[in-house]
Amino acid sequence: MGSDVNPFESLQEQIDEAAQYLDVDEGTLERLKNPERILETNLAVEMDDGSTEVFRAYRSQFNGDRGPYKGGIRYHPGVSRAEVKALSGWMAYKTATVGVPLGGGKGGIVIDPDDYSEDELERITRAFATELTPIIGEDRDVPAPDVNTGQREMNWIKDTYETLENTTEPGVITGKDISSGGSEGRVEATGRSTVIAAREAFDYLGEDVADATVAVQGYGNAGWISAKLVDEMGADVVAVSDSSGGVYSEDGLDPVAAKDHKRETGSVAGFHGADEAVSNDELLQLDVDLLIPAALENAIDEEIAEGVQADVISEAANGPITPKGDDVLEEKDVIIVPDILANAGGVTVSYFEWVQNRQRFYWSEERVNEELEEIVVEQFDTLVDAYEERDLPSMRVAAYVVAIRRVLDAAEQAGTWP
Repeated sequence: MGSDVNPFESLQEQIDEAAQYLDVDEGTLERLKNPERILETNLAVEMDDGSTEVFRAYRSQFNGDRGPYKGGIRYHPGVSRAEVKALSGWMAYKTATVGVPLGGGKGGIVIDPDDYSEDELERITRAFATELTPIIGEDRDVPAPDVNTGQREMNWIKDTYETLENTTEPGVITGKDISSGGSEGRVEATGRSTVIAAREAFDYLGEDVADATVAVQGYGNAGWISAKLVDEMGADVVAVSDSSGGVYSEDGLDPVAAKDHKRETGSVAGFHGADEAVSNDELLQLDVDLLIPAALENAIDEEIAEGVQADVISEAANGPITPKGDDVLEEKDVIIVPDILANAGGVTVSYFEWVQNRQRFYWSEERVNEELEEIVVEQFDTLVDAYEERDLPSMRVAAYVVAIRRVLDAAEQAGTWP
């Protein structure tokens, strides 16, 4: 794994590459490559045994030219300042790629949540929410779930914010439980956009995703939903994996049964409905038509990219391919639907949730899915147009060219102040 690659440097390289195809001065480019502000805080929290433990936590607000900052909060031992800066930047360009009026943010706590009780996690979350309260709000910064967080944590943050601000403001955060103002369709949204984007990529190649063999790396929410939905489209999911290992079955396996096995045992490894075990690196290099990386960033480095055999990669994870890995895959003519479009279903339906919260009017799941599909298909076409008309080297560069242009337009219309 190329985990030693700094994700923030990867983001900046991607912006620099796209900027070559845009008329951008150095000062403006520097602004596009760096967050506007970062909260770095130490949370001192009492544990169940009465001791105090201190947790480092961050919130990066990258770019607000197109609307309030938007982005997830993750709980993971690997959370770092560089990571949240990178993820907040990817989010700024992701919201611009899909055309929703939001900026980019990201937050996280350096923690392995498995090591703590639910009561401790609630106190840690509320301590973080207390630090966030002055800088978040439905018109300022709207967080959401990410790695190792979900509806439970979002509900705690919402409650803490509303209590401290003495208000009712469900739109302060998205990814909430339905009964707390969450949106139908939110849980499946990231996986749904990943497979809609993949379907469009196969269509672009004159092929049908229903005929594809698929491997999915990472079997959390985005990965398993991607596997389930692409299976429902008629494709054969032949391999899935998580951090403990993976399984392969030449004739295809049942994604739902694999998820049930993971729920019961903690991993897809050992799933009885598969023929053999595979490592994560082996899965990434299987001879499949479609590869869906749905784990953490930097999964596919230069070395692994050399062995990738997939024709299409749809990125359910953020930044799963390093820039050098990208170069290798580009030379091999692999079509990559970049993360800032492929996995943008999560932020798009978060946007729908924010809209519903502000109107206090809620949509059906059918409407959510229809609106999401319309956005992904329309923006995929926009991306392809940019890719072909400007003769750009990759879909990723095309996505950044489209996104940066939209951010620049908003900034230019606002002018410079002071």
